[in-house]
This record gives sequence, structure tokens and C-alpha cells, in this order.
Amino acid sequence: MRRALATLSLGALALAVGTAVAGAMPTPPPPPAPPPAPAAHGTTGPAHAAAGSATLRAIAADFDAWEAQVDPITASDEGDAEALFRLPDVSPAAADARRTALFEFQRRLLPLKTARLSETDSLNRDLLLRAVEDDLQDAAFDADRMPFTAYWSFSSLGESLGRRTVLHSRLEADAYLARLTGLPAYYDQQIANARRGLVTGFVQPKLVAEVALRTARKQAAVTVEDSPLLLPLAHLPDTIAPEVQADLRARATAIVRNQVLPAQKRIAAFLETEYLPRARTSLAARDLPDGERYYIAEVRRHTTTSLTPDEIHQIGLDEVRRIRGEMDKVIAETGFKGDFAAFVANLRTDPRFYPHSRQELLDRYRVVAKTIDPELPRLFGHLPRLTYGVQPIPEATEEGQTTAYYEEGSPARGIAGAFTVNLSHLDQRPLYEIPTLTLHEAVPGHHLQIALAQEQADTPTFRKHMQFTAFVEGWGLYAEQLGGEIGLYATPYERFGQLSYEMWRACRLVADTGLHWKRWTRDQARACFLENTALSEHNIDTEVDRYISWPGQALAYKIGELRIMALRRKAEAALGPRFDERRFHDAVLGAGALPLDMLETRINAFIRREAAPGQTPGQAHGPGLP
Repeated sequence: MRRALATLSLGALALAVGTAVAGAMPTPPPPPAPPPAPAAHGTTGPAHAAAGSATLRAIAADFDAWEAQVDPITASDEGDAEALFRLPDVSPAAADARRTALFEFQRRLLPLKTARLSETDSLNRDLLLRAVEDDLQDAAFDADRMPFTAYWSFSSLGESLGRRTVLHSRLEADAYLARLTGLPAYYDQQIANARRGLVTGFVQPKLVAEVALRTARKQAAVTVEDSPLLLPLAHLPDTIAPEVQADLRARATAIVRNQVLPAQKRIAAFLETEYLPRARTSLAARDLPDGERYYIAEVRRHTTTSLTPDEIHQIGLDEVRRIRGEMDKVIAETGFKGDFAAFVANLRTDPRFYPHSRQELLDRYRVVAKTIDPELPRLFGHLPRLTYGVQPIPEATEEGQTTAYYEEGSPARGIAGAFTVNLSHLDQRPLYEIPTLTLHEAVPGHHLQIALAQEQADTPTFRKHMQFTAFVEGWGLYAEQLGGEIGLYATPYERFGQLSYEMWRACRLVADTGLHWKRWTRDQARACFLENTALSEHNIDTEVDRYISWPGQALAYKIGELRIMALRRKAEAALGPRFDERRFHDAVLGAGALPLDMLETRINAFIRREAAPGQTPGQAHGPGLP
């Protein structure tokens, strides 16, 4: 399923909720054949359609209840008090049970013919079946055997919980201590998963293992007093008596000192003595056991298309050429005398483009974020109620992290979304990139899209947390384009920064397929970025390592953005003066994250409604459109 664990970065879902199957077998048995459609669905009358809708609602309710058990972190963010006490079970036994449950949901969904359901129910059925089948595909490859990337590691779950947990009561405080107590077992389960990878050869390259080891060492070296796991205990509500607060803090400190820190040291020792010596030298996912089929499956999952790696590679090359032409025009505007390489070299070395302190960089992000906020009503008819903040990545983990990322909030528990930024290596964090990055990660990018999905009314819970990467990241990249419409790119350098980021995503298509399909070296993958973007070398290295460790994910951004842009052009051409940008954006985001083919179906319906005779522009589409 494409739910996101709210405490983790987007895309870490499969690593966190335990999609692996038991043992080393790379392929599970085929799903059972669906039973014949029930006789009650043999006709298409209203009574039978109603019966189909009732059946679907029952399946969706069962699915939501089941997901609350296997994904307690998201469930607790939805207000499930019992889930607050638990962490995900990522053991092979839990994965076996998970796979069995997914097959059963698939068996129940397949007989429901979409044509016999309402438009809304058809979308619910299609989305749930797609999510179930995607998870079964993931399970086929036992992906839990690699429980970390260069971007995220299982060792970071506790820290992430500590930074975003807000305690409102004694019950929640007790629940948080229960989670702290459960962290060592979770870590040990993930170490066991990684050991299965070592046995079967399904392992990360050495350079990725080195990143994970550096992070684990830093986490294990943090003193108890400075542990981010204790942050939620620093501010407890006045409804908890002072002596009880003191007891809670003392118990939490003891758990961290005596249980969690020793477990974190075990992680570092495992990575250093067992994993790193047996990590692979090859970079290509194609070289993993059953790697060719695995990479093709990951490409399909992340892009939600049937594009082949070779087709995507060519799309990337074409986009690199197009964007490079736009960049050359902006360079001419600046009056710079010199070629592209000289211009980029100047951007990378001129001190005026870089912050002088961590605080200055953080403040710049916050100013840009608040500059965008009042412009949003020009672009959207519906805006989320949930707010967001700008916060730094913790220093203990910033070294291996990307430039920034978004962590979703929880409307049910009063937790704001978080645009989380990297304040390390100040000479590698150019100020002209801040507008583009804020548009992507905060608003109108990830925060706006994800918060709107969370706040959907009269929608099954699973719909609120779906994270089809091509949609989520394609929207984030599309959002960067909107900065020009609201005048956010005030200088040619900021416009160049936006184009540089767009080029970055085009080069991802080239680099990811180059690395994992064409078996490129790391230097070959770096070349596109070095030759065509203004990204600093540190950021390029961090990003390329991320693509190496997370096959296919980087393809989603540009493929998703290109499809959204194509749909916008289609709507503009079909509707002419009746085209309303705000209503188009509401139509794109109004159903939450969708696979790209389902998004196209939705926008086609939007176009038909907006163009209906007798309608004034905007009348045809309201919140009821599924």
C-alpha cells in the first residue's frame, strides 16, 4: 500500500512496515485465482450496484482496520490510542501474515466489477486493488532484506519519533515510554532482516553501507542527556502532576540509557563487522539476485507507468537538452561573460550566493515560506487547514541526508507538517535554490498536497495516506513551476536555480537508469549533474548515492511532472477561456495521490464537466468529484 508512516521520510514506507516475506525465496507463490463473481452481480440494476457498494465499503473498512494493526504509527496519527503503544512488527512471521492478508483482500476485490459501482466507489476499488497488488509485488522480492538506504535507515526510527511526538496526556506519555521500550526489539528485527540479505546476496553496495555506518555511529555516540528520544518529555502538560512528570522523565532516561543506546551500539557494530565486509562492489540493481526483474518492477511501481528503463533514459536525455537551452537564455540575461561551465563555477564559488551561518540559512527558508503562503489563494480554491513549520535536520543525521525533505503532520493529533532542511556544509547550500526547494517540499508542494489528502472527508482512511511516488513527487516538481506565476523568482539567479533543480530531476532519469540498467559507474552518473546543473558537488554526491541505494524512486519526479503538465495543456486546449487554473489544481489534488493513469481519467472527467453546455466556468466541478 502507498500509505506513509508519518514519522518517516516519504518512500521509507516499505522499509518500516514490514513488507518482506519469510525466508530467502525471492518469489512467493502466485495469488489464488479469484472466485467467480457472485450471482447477485449478474445484472446491473440499482439494487445490485448498491450491493456492490456495500461489499466494497465492508472490504475498505476491514482493510483500514487491518492497516491500523500493521502500521501503528500512521494509525496513532489518525487518533488510534491503542496504536500509540506499538511499533511496527517487521519480523518474517509478521511479513508472512501480511502477505496472506493481502492475498485475501485481492481475492475479495477482484470480483467487484468497476462498471457496476458508482464513480466514487469505482475509484476506491481501483485504488485499493492497485495498492494491494503493489504490496504483493514488493513482497515478491523480500525487500526487507535491505532495511536501509543512503537516505534513510531503520536506526533513525526512534530519533524521528522523538522529534515529532507531542504528548498531551499521561496516557500518551505512558504510550511513548512503551514505544521507547520496544525500539531495541524493532532494531534487532531489522538487523535480522539485513542478515537474511547477507545470506542471499540481496545487499547494498559498500558506499551505501558506509553512509549507514556513519549515521549509526553518530546516533550511538549521542549522550543520554542530548538524546532526541527524550525531547517529548521536555514539555509535558500541566495536567500531569510535577512528581509524575519527574518519574516519567526518569523512567525514559533509564530506558534510553540501559536499553536503547546499547541497541544503537549493536546496530553500529553489526554494520561495521558483518555488513560492510560483505556489501557488494557492484552498483546496479540489475546485478542483485533476480535483479533485472526487480528493477523493472521498481520502475513500474515508482512511475505507475509501463515505460521501460530504456524509454525513460531517452526521455531524460531529451529533457536535459530542452532545459539546457532554457538555462542558456537565463545566463545571457545575467550578462555573464563566459561559457556554461564558467557560469556554474562562479555560482559554486562566489560567497554572495551562500549563507554565513546555520541560523541565517534557516531564517532564509522561513522568510521564503511565509512569502509564498499569502499567494496560495491565487492558485487553489481549496487549501488545507493543517499548518507547517520549517525545522533543521538533526545534526547527528544531517551528514548523509539530502538538502531537505517534508515530514507529514497529523490533523488528528495536532501535529503540524514539517519542512526539514539541512544546515550542514554552508558552502554547499546556495541561497538561490531556496525558493524552488521551499515550493517543492512545503507549499504548494508536499505539505499542501499531503495535508489536503489527509483532510479528505467521507473517504476511506487508506485513501488519505496513499503515496504513489509519481503523483506525490511529480506534484512537488510541478509546484516548482508555479513559483514563476507568483513572482517568487525575483532574480535571474533564482530562475536559474529553478531550472537547475528541474535539470536535476531530468538527470535523475538518466542517472538512475544508467546506474541500474546500463551498469554505469558512480562517476558516469555524476557527470550529467556536474555538466548541466549548479548543484554543489557535495549535494551531487549525496544524491547519486541515494539513487544507488534506492532503485527507481528518483524516476518518479520528472515522469510525474511531465504527465501533470501534459494534462494541464490538454485542459487548457480543450477549455480555452473556460479553463480555470484554481479549479484544475483542485481537480488534480482533490482525490489524494493517484497512479498517473487514474489521474488522467480524473482530469478527462474534469474537462468534460467544465465544458458541459449550460455551465459557467467552474460550475461543473465541486468537492464531490471523486
